[in-house]
Amino acid sequence: MYLRLAAAGHEVRVYSSEYAESGVMAGMLTHVADWRAQLDWVRDAGVDGAIVFESADTGAEQDQLRRDGFSVIGGSALGDRLENDRAFGQAVLADAGMTTAATHAFCDFEKAIAFIREHPRRYVFKLNGSELSSWRNYVAQADDSSDLIALLQGQKARLAAVGSADATFLLMDYLSGVETGIGAYFNGERFLEPACLDWEHKRFFVGDLGELTGEMGTLVTYRDTHCLFSLTLAKLAPWLRESGYVGYINLNTIINEHGVWPLELTCRFGYPGFAILDALQSDGWASLFRTLLGRHETGFATAPGYALGVVLTVPPFPYRYGYAEISKGLPIHIHSELSAEQRGRLHYGEVALLEGQLVASGVMGCLMVATGIGATVPQAQASAYELASRVFVPNLRYRTDIGDGFLKTGRATLQRLGYLR
Repeated sequence: MYLRLAAAGHEVRVYSSEYAESGVMAGMLTHVADWRAQLDWVRDAGVDGAIVFESADTGAEQDQLRRDGFSVIGGSALGDRLENDRAFGQAVLADAGMTTAATHAFCDFEKAIAFIREHPRRYVFKLNGSELSSWRNYVAQADDSSDLIALLQGQKARLAAVGSADATFLLMDYLSGVETGIGAYFNGERFLEPACLDWEHKRFFVGDLGELTGEMGTLVTYRDTHCLFSLTLAKLAPWLRESGYVGYINLNTIINEHGVWPLELTCRFGYPGFAILDALQSDGWASLFRTLLGRHETGFATAPGYALGVVLTVPPFPYRYGYAEISKGLPIHIHSELSAEQRGRLHYGEVALLEGQLVASGVMGCLMVATGIGATVPQAQASAYELASRVFVPNLRYRTDIGDGFLKTGRATLQRLGYLR
């Protein structure tokens, strides 16, 4: 996003809250050591100045900046709580009229184990907070969650090792169906339309095997989205309006014969979702930011069809341990015959420019997203994977089945249930 804004002629300054991430896009963007020292620079720009936050733990600060007269895109204190306090998020979703799965909050592992033994069934273990990676969550495989009990018995010691022994968490009843995300931009007063639909792929390996990574690839569209949007995310407008929320928000759901079940909210720009949406947003980020902050428009221009993104990684992604020794600094070579349009569909992540050579940077090896667009899903797949094959990095890894589940069963199920045409 920042590279594209800079390439379009806008002044961009970037601050990284974690020192290890300060090398991301080194040599490509202007980095600053203290973002607060840049506030006069933003204020002097008047209506052309904006501050963009990426995290879901700075909402109160964003709210204060808005009260101080700054234009801020990101979220709000309410958004932080909706994402990080999962029980609260479920309560708000229920108050908004959505049907939620049974959820049980805990701060004690032994009590959670006793609960499962008393009420055996499949549960999903989800940690609260933004500081704990989603790959620590777990979906029970055994019908009585006996495997989850085994996890909980060892989890306390593991969390203590990373300084999070007092972590709170949820056990949510397991739901089967088509996992579907509904996302939209909120301008402080209303949602901009169209909303988008997305189908994420969180597991590391083809066939949804292996660890939860956060994201390995996503299929998105801005078309035929109003039905699911009106049934779900649109209902949160009063809460977001009252909190002054400005930015992107996404609701992940499970859809089955019994309805649409909201699972969790992402109250920030989700990665790699925002990069894949970029391929379908006609006028660029600056235009969208002006629309969000101006509050005069109710929509923005998007392209038809689908965009599909594939996350390109190197070891030890999705973990950090050993990255500096294994992959940091690896050269990245992009095929010289790529067109300007193809290069524009590569969205850089943990990379830097060192003496003219693009190299792996950052903290875990999430290098970039290769995106493809098409009128159909197979066309978007072919476009994305052809592009991915033109990126050469030692030990490069990515999934080769993004979008397959939607084609095989997901789309037909959603159409049969009346949620897609």
